[in-house]
Amino acid sequence: MNNISVIGSGTMGNGIAHIFAQNGYNVTLIDISQTALDKALLIIDKNLERQIAKDLISREDKLSTLTKITTSTDLASGVKIADLIVEAATENLDLKLDIFCEIDRNAPKHCILASNTSSISITKMASITKRSDKVIGMHFMNPVPVMKLVEVIKGYSTSSDTTNTVMELSNRLGKIPVKVNDYPGFVANRILMPMINEAIYALYENVAGVNEIDTVMKLGMAHPMGPLQLADFIGLDVCLSILRVLHEGFGNSKYAPCPLLVNMVEAGALGVKSKHGFYDYSVNPKEPTVSERFLS
Repeated sequence: MNNISVIGSGTMGNGIAHIFAQNGYNVTLIDISQTALDKALLIIDKNLERQIAKDLISREDKLSTLTKITTSTDLASGVKIADLIVEAATENLDLKLDIFCEIDRNAPKHCILASNTSSISITKMASITKRSDKVIGMHFMNPVPVMKLVEVIKGYSTSSDTTNTVMELSNRLGKIPVKVNDYPGFVANRILMPMINEAIYALYENVAGVNEIDTVMKLGMAHPMGPLQLADFIGLDVCLSILRVLHEGFGNSKYAPCPLLVNMVEAGALGVKSKHGFYDYSVNPKEPTVSERFLS
């Protein structure tokens, strides 16, 4: 396995491209926008510089990594020699199904089709391909170059050979793969999202303020980041999408998104990506302050 195609050049996609290229794989990073691809390359360059500053890699390693990455705005040509495709597009079922239809048509028959989805059914995506045994989930954590976990999601028809190949590949990337089965939210988000949603409910019901809720979880539960700040970091739109998948998948009211979360997303307050969420990132993103909306 030498040639990796990554679809989507956003936060997760550029991180996935980075880690594969850094480990010697030829990577084609694909997006519909050349502007987005150029931005992704700048982000990868910046993140490699951070690794150099921390003595994690050499400048030669950086140059080698960058030469391993090419970009494409044409999906069909971008996957034509791929041994593995990792889809990291927006968390939208219809979009992902369209992508899987096209990559199934254009990728080599031996190619494994993986999705970085955080909640959408691998089995559903596999069902619209002619290689359901070669469809699997590779749920990387953000930031990809730093976080060790890869949640490897085995769909209903995913073969043992495909699963073993992806587990071994994840190890070669320096990650720690954990195999899970394909149910809504898998493991990570089935546990994480209800906690975030409950923290939003605590704010919504005026149990405590933003800073107070996050401080309790950081100091009392030893979480490195409070749940409201983590929600901002993930993206409130992504949190809402995952909760809706959980709610629909299990039909249980405990997964129903908090009305405050719904309103914030509808208002465009999406967290870090929009510079406003539970915190305000517009002045100093590294030291955000509580958004004025939540100051008493």
